[in-house]
Amino acid sequence: MKTTISNEDIHSSVIAVPPLCRDAYLKPDAAENAKLIKHIESGGVKIMLYGGNANFYNIALSEYELVLDQLEAAAASDTIIIPSVGPYHGFMMDQAAILSKRKFPTAMLLPTMAVSKPEGVRAAMMNLVQTMGKPAVLYIKEDGYVNLNVVKSLVKAGVISWIKYAIVRENPTNDPFLDSLSKEIPNELLVSGIGEQPAVIHWNRFNVQAYTSGCVCVAPNPTQKMLEALKTGNYAKAERIREGYVALETLRNTHGPIQVLHEAVKLAGIADTGPHLPLLADLDASTKIFIHDSAKSALAWNKE
Repeated sequence: MKTTISNEDIHSSVIAVPPLCRDAYLKPDAAENAKLIKHIESGGVKIMLYGGNANFYNIALSEYELVLDQLEAAAASDTIIIPSVGPYHGFMMDQAAILSKRKFPTAMLLPTMAVSKPEGVRAAMMNLVQTMGKPAVLYIKEDGYVNLNVVKSLVKAGVISWIKYAIVRENPTNDPFLDSLSKEIPNELLVSGIGEQPAVIHWNRFNVQAYTSGCVCVAPNPTQKMLEALKTGNYAKAERIREGYVALETLRNTHGPIQVLHEAVKLAGIADTGPHLPLLADLDASTKIFIHDSAKSALAWNKE
């Protein structure tokens, strides 16, 4: 596992957001997690962020170090693993204390709107970084979670590793908050955080210079090529590649992004992700048929 992270790293690799594999007893499964990591690495992807898709929201503190051990052991020497913490302050601080003794180069604070205010998020990020001893990833998922002044103050304080911007817009070309961020903070910190769907628009219109992906866990080769196309300004090629992910992403939009990706990795035969960790639940059999077909098609495309 690589123990440092730079802007160059963030811009050279798609940031995968994988599920976390568990066995039939809901225990983290080292062998299956290693299979998934190796599959993602096979496409040239060198950064993996374990957050919502890995259901770190519901992870037990008692198993946190075991999960960190498994991910660190499975990663190649040039692969960056980024765990998540939180979303609640007490839990976050316990995890930060653990991470302060580990070699992970950063961690992401999971967002919640339930009991948060922008200035409270600012305080949490400052506390997290002070305890962890390294900059953290700010995850902006909903309007009102933070505001521009909070983000600017965190950037000025030097506590931001990068920003995962993932507010879904009906029309991604019309995004006043992302527009203001792109004009007020360094663009190299901005990462499009909603997969391939808006990545081309975010890159072309708002000068975002990296993106995260869930579907990369099934088909890493095309999405890494999409990143290279974006970096060279070949937006037509990037758009053609993006269209190849539409079927799987549509299923994720319809039935839940976390659950569908979890099943897609399993049904494609890449790794056995196991049962869903509560508070999530299994999908019905008829939905799994569509996921199976779409996942197999994406995996075949990856091999091409």
